[in-house]
Amino acid sequence: MNFYIHSIYKATEGEGVFVGMPQIFVRFQGCSIGCLNCDSKETWDFNSNGKNYDIIDLYSEVLRESMSIKRISITGGDPMHPKHLPAVKYLAKFLKDKGHFINIEASGTRVDEELFDTVDFISFDFKTPSTGVKTSLELVKEVALKYPGKYQIKSVVQDRVDYEYVLSAKKELSKSYSGLLNWVITPAYTTSDSFNVKDTQDVLKWNEECGGDFRVISQQHKFVYGTESLRV
Repeated sequence: MNFYIHSIYKATEGEGVFVGMPQIFVRFQGCSIGCLNCDSKETWDFNSNGKNYDIIDLYSEVLRESMSIKRISITGGDPMHPKHLPAVKYLAKFLKDKGHFINIEASGTRVDEELFDTVDFISFDFKTPSTGVKTSLELVKEVALKYPGKYQIKSVVQDRVDYEYVLSAKKELSKSYSGLLNWVITPAYTTSDSFNVKDTQDVLKWNEECGGDFRVISQQHKFVYGTESLRV
């Protein structure tokens, strides 16, 4: 089994419900989604910027990063792209057998039951208009129904249009799903932005004005290390 990897590194989780938790990131190289405000465009190309690993070398690299941290986030790129998915499913099962806690960073474009049953947590994107990408609300519903207690829906909010879009989606979903949705929104910061606290304040204000339907969690690594820093 071949794994085409951009990088393997130790860092604290920068966004979502596990923000601040130390973990090892296994970042696959290659993504065809093309979000306009992506902060890791260097991971898009399927033919460059990556390194081929077999499972032994990959796991040795994970262990070199830390012998004690058991949390691993499989990310990208897009780890659920069909080119990566067989390797990602193999890797998730391998790491689970080694006693690791596995988080999958899912782009929101597809659900894979075999993979989602294997991992401990699913971070599932719902794309906003500023990304230039549209994802399916039905897939959000599927994740919420099948995986209660082990998922978050994550949306990056760049402006008020984004916020209203996510709020409308959540209200639409609530018509057919009565459970508690673990939905997180995070203010957008790309590598070309400087960190502006007002952007976070605006998102907090919009959320309060509209009833506080979401958890607002800023990207910790952006204000700790700067918006241009990688592998943090």
